[in-house]
Amino acid sequence: MAKIDAFFKLMYDEGASDLHLISGQQPILRINGDIERVKYKELDNDELKSMLYEITAEDKVKVFEETGDVDFGYEIPGIARFRCNFFNQKYGVGAVFRLIPSDILTAEQLGLQPILLKMAMLHKGLVLVTGPTGSGKSTTLAAMIDYANHHRKDHILTVEDPIEFVHKSADCIVNHREVGTHTKSFSSALKGALREDPDIILVGEMRDLETIALAIEAAATGHLVFGTLHTQSAAKTIDRIIDVFPANQQSQIRTTLSEALMGVVAQNLFKRIDKKGRCACLEILVGTPAVRNLIRENKTFQIPSAIQTGKKLGMQSLDDSILERLQDGWISAEDAYDKSITKERFINFLKEPPDVFSM
Repeated sequence: MAKIDAFFKLMYDEGASDLHLISGQQPILRINGDIERVKYKELDNDELKSMLYEITAEDKVKVFEETGDVDFGYEIPGIARFRCNFFNQKYGVGAVFRLIPSDILTAEQLGLQPILLKMAMLHKGLVLVTGPTGSGKSTTLAAMIDYANHHRKDHILTVEDPIEFVHKSADCIVNHREVGTHTKSFSSALKGALREDPDIILVGEMRDLETIALAIEAAATGHLVFGTLHTQSAAKTIDRIIDVFPANQQSQIRTTLSEALMGVVAQNLFKRIDKKGRCACLEILVGTPAVRNLIRENKTFQIPSAIQTGKKLGMQSLDDSILERLQDGWISAEDAYDKSITKERFINFLKEPPDVFSM
């Protein structure tokens, strides 16, 4: 057993989402969104580096030594997988680990809306799950892939950096590819994917123009493509995709995207006040003819209105989702106000006037 595994087991036992190991500091856990220091000595740089390298493949060590950054996955069988990031900082080496449970939460356990399950059963198109870092995108996406894995008879191909949730083939065939280990890049993996007979393609992160263009092309040519972006709303997600392209290509990409886009799920995590844990609030956009028209005509600013009028079709605004959780007594008024889009809706729930920096 590697020496660092003791910290991973502590992380698992405490229900932490992240572990920070930084030279010159005590180990730190993030539990339910809050930072908590572990009662342990300050970490020495050489000792920490030795501990980190014990679980790191030689090629990854080489990348880290040459660049000062590296990402990879590590697994303790029967416990969990961990997404690992090493970096250099002023006082030496640092590392952050994100816990990825071995057991995938099902759609039923997460309480996913029926429209998300319908998206998992589509035969083609682009479905995007977006939100800030640490907002639970991967968990939601894993539940949707898991649902497809148990309700379809198809080939699911994931491309991630690194591999996070591991799906065992059920009614579907599932193949996982890790960027840097099994393929050079997201774009090269997507080019290869079109020759690998996939029905569903998961793109772990749509980072650059080439990856985004290939994902849209795959969705437009008969594949169901799931992807993630670090955007906070459906409208901003569409704008972000279009803005990646040069100005002379944006008109064409609006048309292509309008035809390929089937849905956007934008979410955020909230600390629960009724019990330990966190819950997600979701904005859901469905690619209806009206929404496609707004995308084509560059009127994404009208998408919030389209979501309001599309409630019967399963659409939902983030603020409506936040308000529901607030009225259920799950989240605080302050948290609801802070993460809402239209803050005027939540001012009256606050005990004190809002902070000037959150207005």
